[in-house]
Amino acid sequence: MSHLHFQVWYRIHRWTSLVCTLSLLLLCVTGAPLILKDEIGVWSGTTVEPPALPGVTTRASIDAMVDDARRRRPGDVVRYVSQSDDSPAWFVSLGTRADSNDATAVYKYDARTGLLIHDIEQRSGAMYLIRKLHVDLFAGLPGTLFIGAMGFMFVVSVVSGIVVYGVFMRRLPFGTVRRDRAPRLKWLDLHNLAGIATAAWLCVVGLTGTINTLAIPLLGHWQSTELAAMTAPWRGQPPVAAPPRGAQQALDTAMRAVPGMQVAFVGYPGSRFSTPHHYMVFLRGDTTLTSRLLQPVMVDAQTGALSATARLPWYLTAILIAQPLHFGDYGGFPLKVLWILLDLVAIAVLVSGLCLWWKRRDAVRARIDALRLQAAPSAVTTHEATADD
Repeated sequence: MSHLHFQVWYRIHRWTSLVCTLSLLLLCVTGAPLILKDEIGVWSGTTVEPPALPGVTTRASIDAMVDDARRRRPGDVVRYVSQSDDSPAWFVSLGTRADSNDATAVYKYDARTGLLIHDIEQRSGAMYLIRKLHVDLFAGLPGTLFIGAMGFMFVVSVVSGIVVYGVFMRRLPFGTVRRDRAPRLKWLDLHNLAGIATAAWLCVVGLTGTINTLAIPLLGHWQSTELAAMTAPWRGQPPVAAPPRGAQQALDTAMRAVPGMQVAFVGYPGSRFSTPHHYMVFLRGDTTLTSRLLQPVMVDAQTGALSATARLPWYLTAILIAQPLHFGDYGGFPLKVLWILLDLVAIAVLVSGLCLWWKRRDAVRARIDALRLQAAPSAVTTHEATADD
């Protein structure tokens, strides 16, 4: 690589790092507790699990749970009904409208008895504040897209840093730390070593985080293209009367249409994941990987009959895979601990990079001041000689 090319890569690394460092620090600090959000919920008592009922294998109708949720908030409408991944429980989410972005209430029910377990707090608590900071900076979609841009800059910074480190270490053994040199150079070597050692993880987390920020725009694209084509025969018809036919029938229809899968969640008519005329039942597999992949089944909300089945497009599938990978949800608690440790290393790399840039800035200023002082006497001498003449 020529010296010019190296300088280009070096400048890309320096400036992309400076642009995204503060944002990435915020994301790393808020991301650490989000990795352990389930465990924190159990430890703090904010997450309530269903009681142990040995030998009980029956399942209550979700319609009874939905009716109970409606009685508790008669002015709201049901948005979604979702099934817990790791416990016999259902969540009923309500909002001021079916297509509301935020829930006004989420109730957790025992899937075996249909009894209310927990009224989950909305828009309050430390974890809510942390999540909002991490997801959208309390700025909605513009904040989410800004975070996505910073994530992309971070990926560029990591890639350019790998190139710069490769050129820099051509004449030195990999991982060399020059302990006999100035403290700043030793600090720089440690910064580079920590960065290159975690580069693969940094790229994965940065790239998956960037992909996650595109969820809302890509969901809107799916709704306006493939979902619109699926629902074309119902275009122009009035929405179903509220409340629609029971969701349990829609769930049973979907399970018969695609056997061997489990229910992930059900989008109620008019919600962001459905249409004004249908339930959209999202089914998932039962393995570690396929449990993250969803298949939508569209069921007529008036008749309970199957309307259509389809596979999600590749871009929504990519988001579904990226979301758990971003937070280390694939490998249980041990992988989460590893994600936490790597997150702490990333914080150290970001802070050290910022400090190194600041110290280099001070050193450059000091060098400029020294050059000015050296030039000052000669300028005075020239002036005096001119005056003598």
